[in-house]
Amino acid sequence: MSTDQTLKGILFAFAAFAAFSFSDAAVKMIEGALSSFEMAFLGAVFGLTGLPFLMKRGDSALDMLRTTNRPLWLLRAFSAAFGTISSVTAFTHLPMAEAFALIFLLPSFVTIMSVLFLKETVGIKRWSAVAIGFLGVLIVLRPGFRELSIGHVGAVFAGLSGAISIVVYRAIGPTEKSVSLYGAGVIGSLVVCGLLMLPSFAWPTASQWLMLAGYGLLAAVATILLMYATSYAPAALVGPTQYSQMLWAVLFGYLIFGDTVDLPMVLGILLIIGSGLLTLARERARGVPLPPAVAADPQGNAMATVDEALDN
Repeated sequence: MSTDQTLKGILFAFAAFAAFSFSDAAVKMIEGALSSFEMAFLGAVFGLTGLPFLMKRGDSALDMLRTTNRPLWLLRAFSAAFGTISSVTAFTHLPMAEAFALIFLLPSFVTIMSVLFLKETVGIKRWSAVAIGFLGVLIVLRPGFRELSIGHVGAVFAGLSGAISIVVYRAIGPTEKSVSLYGAGVIGSLVVCGLLMLPSFAWPTASQWLMLAGYGLLAAVATILLMYATSYAPAALVGPTQYSQMLWAVLFGYLIFGDTVDLPMVLGILLIIGSGLLTLARERARGVPLPPAVAADPQGNAMATVDEALDN
C-alpha cells in the first residue's frame, strides 16, 4: 500500500469522523423536543440511503436479512437499536465532549467481553488500558460530587452496545457480508425504535426534519467515507482518527451549545483516550486480518466500525 494511498485513507477517515460529529450535533440541536426512540427511528430511515454504496457486485437488498448465524445477527440488531437510542439520549442530555468521553469506553468493554465470551487471553498491558479507562470515567463523572443524569447512563450503554457489535463480529467471523452486518443494525433500529416511538410520536417541525435529515444522512455519508478509508489505509492507522471527534465535540460545545469543560474533565477525557489508543496499539500488535468496514447505526457504532476492522 503506497504512501499516497495511505494518506488518502487517513484523510477519508478524518472526514468520516467529522461527518459523524456533525451528525451528533444535529441530533443534539433538536434539544429533546422529540423522543429518543423517534429520533433514532427517523435517523435509521435516512441512514438507509447509504445502503447502495455499501453493496458489492452480486449483493442484493435481501442480503441485509441473510446471515450465517441468525442468533448473533439478532443480537447485533438489538444491540444496534439500543445503542442508537442510548447515544441519542447521551447527546441530548450531556455536553458533547462528556458524551464522547464515556462512549469511548468501547475498547475497554470489548476487552472485557472478549475474555468473558470469546475466551481470549488478555495480557497486563490491555488490562492496564482498561483500568486507565475506568479511572478516567470516575474522574469525568465524579460520583458524589456532581449530579449524574440519564445522559451518563445513555453514553455508557452506547459504548457497551458498540462493543457487543464488535464481539458479535468476532464470533461470526469475516465471512459475513458487509451488507448483512449493516442490515442488522438498520433493521434492528427501524423495528425496535419504530415500535417504541408509537406511544409518544409527534410529527416533527420543518426545522426538526432538517436536523433529523442531517443526523441520518451525515451518518450515512460518514459510513461510506469510512469504508473508503479502510480500503486505502490499514485499519490500524484509521482507528486512532476516531478520537478527532473529541476536538469537534469541544468546538461545537463551545461555539453552538455553550458547553464548558473543566480541568478534571479534561484529565478524565485524556485518560479515556489514552486507554483507547493503548488498546488500539495492542490490537495492531496482534497482526490479525481485517474485516470489511461497516457501521450499523448513525451513532453508537461509529467507532465500532473501525474497531471491528482492528479486532479482526
